[in-house]
Amino acid sequence: MLLKDYRTNFRDALSMLYDEQEIDSFFYILLEAFHEMKRVDLALNPNFELSGMQLLQWETVLAELKKQKPIQYILGETEFYGLPFYVNENTLIPRPETEELVDWIIMNNLKNHDLKILDIGTGTGCIAISLAKNLPNAKVYAMDVSEKALEVARKNAKRNGVEVEFLHQSILETDDLIVSFDSIVSNPPYVRNLEKEEIKENVLAFEPHLALFVEDHDALLFYRKITELATENLSENGQLYFEINQYLGKEMIQLLQKYNFQDIELRRDIYGNDRMIFGVWNPNK
Repeated sequence: MLLKDYRTNFRDALSMLYDEQEIDSFFYILLEAFHEMKRVDLALNPNFELSGMQLLQWETVLAELKKQKPIQYILGETEFYGLPFYVNENTLIPRPETEELVDWIIMNNLKNHDLKILDIGTGTGCIAISLAKNLPNAKVYAMDVSEKALEVARKNAKRNGVEVEFLHQSILETDDLIVSFDSIVSNPPYVRNLEKEEIKENVLAFEPHLALFVEDHDALLFYRKITELATENLSENGQLYFEINQYLGKEMIQLLQKYNFQDIELRRDIYGNDRMIFGVWNPNK
């Protein structure tokens, strides 16, 4: 079968589950993964024919996509901040919004040296590894409660050629951090159960709920704990960064104000949602 003809079958098979743009995104991701071809390569090679084994490969992935399994889990990898990352069912799939958070941290620290940075709830390690890659003078630590997630993160650090010190630890059971840090960052669980209806089925069915959800009655549980620890473990003028629930921006500002953080800034993501917050720890102000 010609690949250009298979593309029509591929689109038809998924048309009831995904919009056209998303289907095309799947197709071209797979085109590169299976054949190392870009969109333009297919246009230049309209008579490219799939072998029997290649067709089986496409059909196997198509069957998984019909189950709404995320394509990143099907392929076992994704890209984040221009770097390759392994992913599996023990880790959240890194999001574009989190790239914005990473970029903010990097831009604020390009001129700083001998930094110590802690990423809490690291998952794939995408935040910690991206920071280590782009801030080579920083010593980066990364913590997660899931040992299986840390296994993935360690592989990602090796894949990207960076050193990160990984800690298997629950932040909620931590009374003191190991050293003083210049920056602490976290993208903790922040989706309330009441918001589950807003979450796509492929996320609910396949991504780890441990890393996603928090109880409705205490949505700021992780943020409060981390902020408390930050007041004891951030250096003077140390930076605290969070990715947050888009509906709780006001509450997050109030939380950082309660703990006397300065220069608080709330930022929106590429979709226009309140998504990131920053504060400076200066106990002398």
